[in-house]
Amino acid sequence: MLKEAWKVAIETLSLIEMQKLSEQMAFAKTIEKIQAKNPNSIRLAYSLIIETIRRKNQIDKFINHVLNSENINKLSFDLWSFLRLYIYQTRITKNWSKIYLREAEKIADLGRFIFGWKFFRQIEYILGFLLTQELSVIFEGADDLEREALQSFHPKWFVKYILDLLGKKQGLNFLQANNDQLPTYLRLNTIKGSESEILNSLHYEGVELKKIKSLKCIYEVLYSKHALTKINSFKKRLFYIQDKASSFAAEIADPKPGNIVLDVCSAPGTKTSYLAQLMKNQGIIYSIDYSKRRTKIWKNEMRQMGVKIAFPIIADVCISLPLDVSADIIVLDPPCTSTGVFSKQPSAKWRITMQSIKKMADIQWQILSKCACKVKSGGTIIYSTCSVTIEENEDIIGKFLKKYSDFYLANIEPKIGLPGLKNLDKCQRFYPNIHRSNGFFVAKLIRQ
Repeated sequence: MLKEAWKVAIETLSLIEMQKLSEQMAFAKTIEKIQAKNPNSIRLAYSLIIETIRRKNQIDKFINHVLNSENINKLSFDLWSFLRLYIYQTRITKNWSKIYLREAEKIADLGRFIFGWKFFRQIEYILGFLLTQELSVIFEGADDLEREALQSFHPKWFVKYILDLLGKKQGLNFLQANNDQLPTYLRLNTIKGSESEILNSLHYEGVELKKIKSLKCIYEVLYSKHALTKINSFKKRLFYIQDKASSFAAEIADPKPGNIVLDVCSAPGTKTSYLAQLMKNQGIIYSIDYSKRRTKIWKNEMRQMGVKIAFPIIADVCISLPLDVSADIIVLDPPCTSTGVFSKQPSAKWRITMQSIKKMADIQWQILSKCACKVKSGGTIIYSTCSVTIEENEDIIGKFLKKYSDFYLANIEPKIGLPGLKNLDKCQRFYPNIHRSNGFFVAKLIRQ
């Protein structure tokens, strides 16, 4: 089990670095390539990957201190990945204090088995140094901002951005929450059965839930006897694993049976299936996405969830929204930098820059502008992102309201998030440290 887990973890971390993939995509590719079968080794591998990549800056600086630059440049991605995992398992899980030689020797044996002793010899000689060196060496000469970055496991520029945005106390709390495991939330799929019937099925399968009072069909998972994706209720699609902030965005759209709804940037279908559920499978939903691969996933998801009223359209909405309709509701969840989901996707924080935030904001503006003429008078646009940056949220909405004077910002009920920034207090923001959800932004725009 351990050998398979480490092989999967090494390969996945290497793919993340080489191809700039997300954890989930790199992991899926690796599982398929290696043909990993043992569920315990797969779970262990994923945990190793997430917790190691989460602390990448601290781990890399520590390794850099021990290795000289000449040797670093010679190392392959696979060897780098092994060293990162080695530091996580032998040092970080021990809080950098206790040293377990037997465990370290066992991991070294794994390295020799996976790479072969000749190839592994490139790094074997430094394992002892990595095992005994103090963490304090990486803080020597560091300024306050760099210390916060290394201690909170975030890029230095992002730490400054968040502290400026939220203030020091809330900013540090936000950064810390990105390292914590957030609750898992379920949306009951009432297309497949009544809420009480689904709750009974889940209870029978050993799932303990807590209702989120302000939302309709959303529950927090308190305990599950088995992995949620392995139980019969999931196979029957009686529920969907969906963060409560994402669910909130669909609920405030308030779609009615018979409505015409556009779900823009829709794949893989999380919001489409909830909109159909709220519409009691009556009306029509046009789901637009640019990706053929993601649309294929969308089609499969709609079939399994029992959605009958949604129709996929493959299009690049930055260029055009190819529909001659006046929609009652447009739900837009555009591509974003994912700064609100670093807890679940820690690799994203090492890829983004201020430049990528600005680039993403340009794309979001283009897509939102294309939506303006597709909603009828009195109709609604819901704009949401899983990002916490001003540039992708309040700046976009402020610019939209200035250009499109026939739209106004509406109050959002229930008020379970915090007010938006820059005097756009009718918008709502979610933060992991406050709301125990993904970081999220949502605005509701009404056409006069």
